[in-house]
Amino acid sequence: MKNRYEGLIVLNTQGKEETANDIIERLEGEFKKEGAQIEQVQRMDRRSFSYAAGPLDSGYFVNFIFEADSQLIDKLKAKFKLDPEVYRQHFQKLAPKQKKETAKAA
Repeated sequence: MKNRYEGLIVLNTQGKEETANDIIERLEGEFKKEGAQIEQVQRMDRRSFSYAAGPLDSGYFVNFIFEADSQLIDKLKAKFKLDPEVYRQHFQKLAPKQKKETAKAA
């Protein structure tokens, strides 16, 4: 059964010739290749961290909303953990999408 998920990914784009859009397109391809259906991609631009917990002081935030099987989340986490351009990642299960009522009873 497919569930809706939100994946917040922080990209490390410092010192890279590849632009953030190229990285986001590549990550979208990874989601689709693993069988996820992407509903929305929110590019939230570069933001500074409130405190530096690692070598970076800022990152490019991207929010993916997608539908996928629950086993796919662990697979994506493992794959993105090995990706040097993915600095941080967080996945959260969302409520099912509400269907709009087409006709209301009078």
